[in-house]
Amino acid sequence: MSQPLRFAISTTDILFLLYWTMAALDAAGVVAIPADWLYANAHDPRVVAWNWSFFPLDIAFSITGLYAVRLAGRSDARWRPMALVSLVLTMVAGGMAVAYWTLLGEFDPAWYLPNLALLLWPLAFIGPLLRPTAAGPSP
Repeated sequence: MSQPLRFAISTTDILFLLYWTMAALDAAGVVAIPADWLYANAHDPRVVAWNWSFFPLDIAFSITGLYAVRLAGRSDARWRPMALVSLVLTMVAGGMAVAYWTLLGEFDPAWYLPNLALLLWPLAFIGPLLRPTAAGPSP
């Protein structure tokens, strides 16, 4: 696994695990996240449900991504399919959020751009992951 891919996956996945930890602590009343850090209508029950609907998807891409990094560190060839699964799930999560904010006409850069990045950055690595391993260096 290349250093750029290792960095991108690790950074994204760790940040998402932190995000969901903070969201859970906020929901439990243990911490209070400042309102100006939240997305539009963050306390509307439907928006809360929408946000939490991403939890399984985000955790799945985080676990598969971090597992891929671990496998790559052990020179285990199974890292490639795990990384591919993680990258596709990352794109799905980003795409769903971009679609939601676009349909609402909400273009707050603080929320729109990070989700757009989730949709786009994996594209740089998916092609190389799909090439046969004998074709060259790992992505």
